Amino acid sequence: MSARKPAPCPCGLPAAYADCCGALHSGRAAAVTAEQLMRSRYSAFAVGDAGYLLRSWHSSTRPEGLSLDRDVRWTGLEILGGTGGSAFHTEGTVEFRAHYRSGRAAGTQHEDSSFVREGGAWVYVGEAGQATGRRES
Repeated sequence: MSARKPAPCPCGLPAAYADCCGALHSGRAAAVTAEQLMRSRYSAFAVGDAGYLLRSWHSSTRPEGLSLDRDVRWTGLEILGGTGGSAFHTEGTVEFRAHYRSGRAAGTQHEDSSFVREGGAWVYVGEAGQATGRRES
């Protein structure tokens, strides 16, 4: 009997979920870069972790609650670019395209997201560019 292979991380990096974004979701690790936080937030959508999404949202833009659509299945993430956001920066942006399925329909969410440090930790602020946050079918 062979051991079960650990579940891959939804963020697309070649690591097991538990060792990648799962470590951030559980609080065992913190995002070092804005891109790492972006990937962990995508993974939180994929695994249905609304609590992590709220915890990783800037206090000035965070909603009081968050209800995730259980009919949406997130199927892939592409990082398209970014500015700043390294371990040495205090702000940054990450442009991404997230792929999803809802029922039989496939679509994408394209956004240029803004991140800053709050209390030393990377947090999501909101959309950074003009043509952002759009869902493409």
